[in-house]
Amino acid sequence: MADKTKRPLPLLTSETEFFWTSGSDGVLRIQECQSCSSLIHPPQPVCRYCRGRELAPRDVSGYATLIGFTLNERFSLPGMPAPYVVAQVALEEDSRIRLTTNAVECDPAELELGMRMEVVFENQEDVWYPLFRPAADQGEQPAAAPHDEIEPQDIGLHVRSRATSEKFEDKVALTGIGMSEIGRRLMVSPMSLTITACERAIADAGLTIDDIDGISSYPGPGNVGGFGEGTGVMGVEAALGIRPSWYNGGMETFGPGGSVIAAMMAVASGMATHVLCFRTLWESTHNELMKQGKVSPPGGGGRTNSWMMPFGGISAAHTLAQNAQRHFHRYGTTRETLGWIALNQRKNAALNPTAIYRDPMTMDDYLSARTITTPFGLFDCDVPCDGSVAVIVSAKDAAKDLAKPPIYVEAVGTQIMERIEWDQSTLTHEPQVLGPAAHMWTRTSLRPSDIDVAELYDGFTFNCLSWIEALGFCEIGEAKDFLDGGKNISIGGEVALNTHGGQLSHGRTHGMGLVHEAITQLRGEGGERQVPGAATAVVSSGGLTPGGVMLLRSAP
Repeated sequence: MADKTKRPLPLLTSETEFFWTSGSDGVLRIQECQSCSSLIHPPQPVCRYCRGRELAPRDVSGYATLIGFTLNERFSLPGMPAPYVVAQVALEEDSRIRLTTNAVECDPAELELGMRMEVVFENQEDVWYPLFRPAADQGEQPAAAPHDEIEPQDIGLHVRSRATSEKFEDKVALTGIGMSEIGRRLMVSPMSLTITACERAIADAGLTIDDIDGISSYPGPGNVGGFGEGTGVMGVEAALGIRPSWYNGGMETFGPGGSVIAAMMAVASGMATHVLCFRTLWESTHNELMKQGKVSPPGGGGRTNSWMMPFGGISAAHTLAQNAQRHFHRYGTTRETLGWIALNQRKNAALNPTAIYRDPMTMDDYLSARTITTPFGLFDCDVPCDGSVAVIVSAKDAAKDLAKPPIYVEAVGTQIMERIEWDQSTLTHEPQVLGPAAHMWTRTSLRPSDIDVAELYDGFTFNCLSWIEALGFCEIGEAKDFLDGGKNISIGGEVALNTHGGQLSHGRTHGMGLVHEAITQLRGEGGERQVPGAATAVVSSGGLTPGGVMLLRSAP
């Protein structure tokens, strides 16, 4: 399956070395809390269950249940050419312990969820990789799937109550939007794209650069997230000379939606009056320049602290594909279910002159597209692009006399309830959507039936399906019926979904384009794609980072 001299090497630390070297004697070892006997993975200096600090390696049997797998056909690493199977197994000693691994010594077509697996080790330098093959003793029937720490339908029972009766959302408004050209391999510098979007947003609000006293962005300068971002808060301040009284930038939030909510809180607290928020992608040009050898690829070689990369799990697609597979298995969802999302986005993109992909697409086109990583095909994946999107967050009182009608914020949802580690988190939905969605509904009296427009994160079709169920547009597990035929999510349907074409057809703007489109719809400026009478819109962002969601309205 792989050149044993080239598999990515994990970083060995004082806490993780025992795991990566334990296979030298053929025994799998997992960290155990000495106080409550819970197994902990990935290793930590504290037990997440009892908070105990006495932890030590424990020998385990090496038997596990296959709880997810995806046949990767698109991504390759040096020494790991596609195709190969990225898998997740749950240990028989404790099904809460899941390992990302490779399924080996088997025909991928014969793998089945619930199969009993056994560990086999592969050695490279000082590392022993735990891989898993089907065990000889399979038992009479496949094992049942493990449970989430909180089952999807029970997430709402764990929302924290509001800390105060006063809502910061009531003190802010969204007053300006701007977008640069969106396209493939524009060969324009990221700073140029950023300044174009920012200047357009400022002008759209009827402000001047001197009126801006705050800047907020995600994730920061450089190739932070592997998408060739190229510019951050400090770069924009230096270019425009804004001298902000408040600024915010960084990776540990739910994409650009997090930077917008941070700006809202700064405005509500009086730290700023008009905050410029932006997100810039330079991915398409960056990839082209890498091919030409003019920029270096991210990472720079060396060892990784990822628990997935040593097994070729290098993309969010590998995690979400397995979650989609489990959703299919548990609820009867099909590839056609995801296809209705892709077709809806393409149909809407045809009405949007700024969208990258506007050609018609049929279900046959969708189903016959080349496989990326099962069950995802090409059209399940968003479109890498270049572009920048900017939004102005203003104090509500200052928004009344600006150029465009302000868009108000009804509620936000940000609570984390699910585990952060991708392969340890929610099994059947995109991790980090169920909690924020439930949190948002506790901050408003509106309900899903009151929403006109839903601009939902669609880095992959399955992200979007997860948000649809999490937000209650249908019950958990009922997306197959809700999405069938695409009528419910079309413009004029029960809730209009991703009206500008979404990231699947408009372009991967990491959620900021969704915010831009929500404001466009609530202003009534959508042109051919305008949802008649749109007064409320829900918009989400994230994508396997901690997720977040905002509920917007056109009137106070």
